Amino acid sequence: MAKPQEKVSFGQRLKQIGMVFQFTAKQDRWFAPLVAAAVLIPIALTVVATIFWGWIFIPLGILFTLLAVLIVLNLRSNKAMMNAAEGQPGAAAQIMESMRGDWRVTPAVSSTTQMDMVHLVVGRPGVILLAEGNPQRVRGLLGQEKRRLAKVIGSAPLHDYVIGQGDDELPIRKLRTTLMRLPRSLSGKDVNALDKRLKALSARPQMPKGAIPKNMRPPRGAFRQTRGR
Repeated sequence: MAKPQEKVSFGQRLKQIGMVFQFTAKQDRWFAPLVAAAVLIPIALTVVATIFWGWIFIPLGILFTLLAVLIVLNLRSNKAMMNAAEGQPGAAAQIMESMRGDWRVTPAVSSTTQMDMVHLVVGRPGVILLAEGNPQRVRGLLGQEKRRLAKVIGSAPLHDYVIGQGDDELPIRKLRTTLMRLPRSLSGKDVNALDKRLKALSARPQMPKGAIPKNMRPPRGAFRQTRGR
């Protein structure tokens, strides 16, 4: 039985936010000025409002200041993480797993020893294949996966992308926005049914290609003994 997930304490949450602050400040030179603006502008407006209309605006000013800082942190930290993920193997799958919504992610359903890989994603837009690695090699992997999936996905839409900076490639920093703009062609029930079919396909044992290994061959005379019965 799986252990229940432990709740994150307030102190741990603050520590996580502090780590995100440090990471973003190292990656983004505009982060500190934007945070300063997010603090100073609401404070200035609060001071003016307090002078004219009273102290009741002080709590509102504090709330708006915190909200502005969190918005800046969210936007700039996402951008910093995208920049840091550029060129890292498996980054596309990690980004998909962190996205909000019903995305069923299976990392590296197909790969090579040179760290080329194809990730499988199932969601409301349909089936999505994300390829990372050498463009020439991953296009071959994409073709193999398309032929394999065509047996079970039926009329569900199939989208494929090669992650990179070249022509006809998708920069990883645009991955989230690109997928979020895809039309929602499937219902929640369709996604569940499609995900089950794909998992069943992956669970099927693959027949080995080429000659049968010696340790898997039947002993000599086995066929003759079978025929003699």
